[in-house]
Amino acid sequence: MRQRKSTTLNPSTVPTLPVRILFVDDEETIRMTLGEILRTQGYEVTTVATVREALAQITSNPFEVLIADLNIGQPGDGFTVVSAMRRTQPDCATFILTGYPAMETALQAIRSQVDDYLIKPADVEALIKAIESRSQRKRVAQPPPKRIAMLIRENTAQIATKYLTAAKNHAKLSRIRLSDQEWLNHLPGVLSDLVEMLESHPAETSEHTMQSASQHGRGRRDQGYSVPMVIEEARIVSDVIFEIIQRNLMALDLSRLMGDVRRMNDSLQAQLKASVTAYLARKHSKSGNPQASSLGR
Repeated sequence: MRQRKSTTLNPSTVPTLPVRILFVDDEETIRMTLGEILRTQGYEVTTVATVREALAQITSNPFEVLIADLNIGQPGDGFTVVSAMRRTQPDCATFILTGYPAMETALQAIRSQVDDYLIKPADVEALIKAIESRSQRKRVAQPPPKRIAMLIRENTAQIATKYLTAAKNHAKLSRIRLSDQEWLNHLPGVLSDLVEMLESHPAETSEHTMQSASQHGRGRRDQGYSVPMVIEEARIVSDVIFEIIQRNLMALDLSRLMGDVRRMNDSLQAQLKASVTAYLARKHSKSGNPQASSLGR
């Protein structure tokens, strides 16, 4: 009986599955054009026009590459899709596509959130080269992205130090002679209330927070602050917090960043209004003005 010869396949002849790409862009012309170009290069391309469609694809189908427009319907929606892909399919290579070259500096800051970004109109040759390079590279495991509340909690001491330095070096605020404790007495409460608000998602800033802000306004009035100084102090607090956010942008959950920033800013503005209103009421109550309660509304 003749012995059957074993057959060894040449690796170059073994068929390989095409790289699967999810392409998200709300411009139909770009979806059709770039999607078809990628298909002619041998890629398996799924094109969608909305964030909802993209999320449905991410949760139901595997992909090796994601290409998402920066602004899908709303500014920054592409980050929502990228964040969802990173959580669901962490090995997928992610690319942001933008039509705004001026965004380049900002986009450099989020390079750890995406593998690369491309400026419209995309250079097809460069895009294919990037896809081939990134899709074959395993993503280094990264810690889960943070929310702003956690970032504030972890950096409370740094925020206080930066605020104190800025306030003491301010041309007008530095004229008020205060101890470090007097400079900082309100800040731990402001930061703690911000964290609680961001984590609990209340419809409005809590009554306790507003009462604390009012007390702060009355206290600054007694310490010799003017209303512009109260406003400037609030600006410094806000600037320091945003500086911490900017420096840690790569560690944040971009899909929730805009909502958290908006809610934080609304709360800080509400607290400032309460401080100024209480300041004015304090001022006029001391001068015997019967209209004090109506001022600042």
